[in-house]
Amino acid sequence: MDISYRGTSFNGWQIQPNGVTVQAEIEKAISTLLKTETAVTGSGRTDTGVHATQQIAHFDVEKSIDADDIAYKLNSFLSPDISINRIRPVQPEAHARFNAEQRTYYYKIHQAKDPFAQGLSYMFAPKMNIAQINKACKILLEWENFECFSKVQTEVNHFRCNITVAKWYKIGPKNQFVISADRFLRGMVRAIVGTLIEVGLGKITLDEFKEILESQDRKRAGRAVPPEGLYLQEVTYPSDIYLD
Repeated sequence: MDISYRGTSFNGWQIQPNGVTVQAEIEKAISTLLKTETAVTGSGRTDTGVHATQQIAHFDVEKSIDADDIAYKLNSFLSPDISINRIRPVQPEAHARFNAEQRTYYYKIHQAKDPFAQGLSYMFAPKMNIAQINKACKILLEWENFECFSKVQTEVNHFRCNITVAKWYKIGPKNQFVISADRFLRGMVRAIVGTLIEVGLGKITLDEFKEILESQDRKRAGRAVPPEGLYLQEVTYPSDIYLD
């Protein structure tokens, strides 16, 4: 399942005991359509208020279905804030989380008041040195351990990530940070953006940025920026998992 959603009104992707989540809404709708309890597994979780232009999830079904028809009917069941873009058959052992090769996020910032960006971009007016920010981005590409950007209460076996893209763009009063990696830690992208902003404001030097990475200490990195500017943009898989 290729899914898009506006995360503003959701308590993130993953099902929670108390709170409306994207996963719960989709599971409820697809279980109703298929007339059987159907679990939906996403490529990863997104936090409260975070959006996705492409989230990938899988579900198992024992009978033959018309994928296009199910996608159409799901969209009629679901909130306007969730869109099922496409459903494709995959190999029986395919897994949305474990088979993902790369994930890409972007973070949007606007520096001038914009009523059309409300809830979909972070308003941050101070002028930043974009060239200096991109020098720090190059340092990220050389690193492997990103514990300093991870939420402290998280269950992971290691903090290693292979970042292949990290770039900050500015077009007029708008900024966009793009980052791709094989995996991300909880809160990682928002912490990186908050720290890069400190670099752009001249509050953190490039040497200090390296020291933060070396420290593996979340307290030394910058604050996590608000969720409304963050989007899961793309999740990629090996082509041979698809059956069509």
